[in-house]
Amino acid sequence: MSNSHYPNPFITQRADPHIWQHTDGHYYFIASVPEYDRLEIRRSPTLEGLATARPRVIWRKHASGPMSALIWAPELHFINGNWYIYFAAAPSDKIIKGLFQHRMFVLECSDADPLSGKWQEKGRVKTPIDSFSLDATHFSHDGKSYYLWAQKDPAIEGNSNLYLAEMSNPWTLKTAPVMLSKPELEWETRGFSVNEGPAFICHDDKLFITYSASATDENYCIGLLWADLFADITDPTQWHKSQTPVFTTQADNRQFGPGHSSFTQNENGEDILVYHARNYTEIHGDPLYDPNRHTRLKTFTWDKEGMPVFGEPPADDA
Repeated sequence: MSNSHYPNPFITQRADPHIWQHTDGHYYFIASVPEYDRLEIRRSPTLEGLATARPRVIWRKHASGPMSALIWAPELHFINGNWYIYFAAAPSDKIIKGLFQHRMFVLECSDADPLSGKWQEKGRVKTPIDSFSLDATHFSHDGKSYYLWAQKDPAIEGNSNLYLAEMSNPWTLKTAPVMLSKPELEWETRGFSVNEGPAFICHDDKLFITYSASATDENYCIGLLWADLFADITDPTQWHKSQTPVFTTQADNRQFGPGHSSFTQNENGEDILVYHARNYTEIHGDPLYDPNRHTRLKTFTWDKEGMPVFGEPPADDA
């Protein structure tokens, strides 16, 4: 059984956390900062060391234009020998027709060290619909490179759905996007109708996508999609959706709105769920501007059917 414990919270005031375990033996951490104005990376030779590692700012928002506000949910990936950061940005913090105006962008670093190397803007990842889009992640499967993200389709009720497309390079889609999931169940539509923050993991003979649903307060929770290892993952009918959330608010532990997960493994090979959650519900104003979504780590296991068992978010350390 998994038994590794990490400080809870692990890193304070860092939402949308993403950890990359690299072939150089180091762990790399990136997340949204409360000011939503920059991208910073921290590195450690141990997973636990990320909690105290010094962050390095590698990019700041523009003074104006499409990358000048609300820098959200960055992810760091190493693809074909180069480093990439996917993130969402908006031209302003104004809400138009009920939504922010985010689009998805990419930075590239061809140097070995992403903290000291030079980062170049590769521009926007363009999708067929020009609409609110965010929370992109990348994964490789069966020799192909895939882009997975959340986006609003004006023809579909709700804020965002989950889409998947093959990539021709790390900033260009190769195939037409397919919609894997939309907010339709009761727990996906509390406060806002949302599917966002997807994360990919493969285990044995199955592929999994976790995602976050509902408003970013105590209603926020994690759902699950899965497909067979050899399925055509660009066929939405091959993906199955859990009819209940797999990781939710635990009031007894004072853990509210766990979500925006990613995955890593610790030095012992244990699987780690990386996520954020608050320890209170008394939020004044827009939850997005409450800074206390803290990064948290939790080991998890797999049941005899090969499905993930996340359990419940543990209480903060005393």
